[in-house]
Amino acid sequence: MGKGMALSIASSGFPLWVHDLRAEATSELVERGARPAENLSDLSAHCNWIVLSLPDQSVVEAVLFGDAGLAAVGREGQVIVDCGTTHPDFSREAAARLREQGVSFLDAPVTGMETRAAAGTLTIMVGGEAAAYEEVQPLLDVMGDVVVHMGSPGNGQLTKMTNNVLYNISCAAMAEMLTLAVKLGLDADKVRRVVGSGSGQSFGFDYFSERVLRGEFTQGYPMASAFKDMVAVMERANQQQAPLPVASGAMQTYRMALAKGLGEEAKGAMIKVWEDLLDVEVRLEE
Repeated sequence: MGKGMALSIASSGFPLWVHDLRAEATSELVERGARPAENLSDLSAHCNWIVLSLPDQSVVEAVLFGDAGLAAVGREGQVIVDCGTTHPDFSREAAARLREQGVSFLDAPVTGMETRAAAGTLTIMVGGEAAAYEEVQPLLDVMGDVVVHMGSPGNGQLTKMTNNVLYNISCAAMAEMLTLAVKLGLDADKVRRVVGSGSGQSFGFDYFSERVLRGEFTQGYPMASAFKDMVAVMERANQQQAPLPVASGAMQTYRMALAKGLGEEAKGAMIKVWEDLLDVEVRLEE
């Protein structure tokens, strides 16, 4: 995702500095005119706006607040935009800590898969101070075609959680119903075609049913990493004493998949839970 977003920026005319622990990750960007930063201090010295696209919260926390992190080398007036998926409370705490030294922090998680990142057509949901959002909006508009300011710090992450849980529910429903359809004697590919053009259609069904039928389970974000969204929504629901019967049902499929050791596979691998239970295999017929 980060590479695609950076390529969009590189082709837009914005001056771009890039940094990654792996030099090969930025080589194509450097070939396209980006300047390589040696470390976070070098990056901070040259950039007023810093966009993070990192794998998880622990890495974001280290980059922001670790030894020689951005908090240590930041300058007043800088804006840091975190496009990863983290906990809303972490985003609020990060914004408060950075605000003390005059640095603005926006939580701006994205959705849309790698293809839309490369095309600059992501959906970006942003939490944070309105002035900081308005300052960097021209850059965000290069990376996404739907960019929405959701309000105060953490609200971008809350919106991403909402989106991801709906996505997870559709993936779990695909795994459950497509397997049952095969058990009932239906052709899985024909069911996929009907649902894909019918009222049962969803992005989660479309995206993963195709890959399931081809036996492809490694394309996409690993379930073990994505599970944080389900944990976060249950935390919030408990705080509000809000029942979530549909999300809770999807959570059980998720847990069974992780218990089977499928955490490193994509969400489509949830279908393996139901394949084992119903003793069928959902694949294209030879």
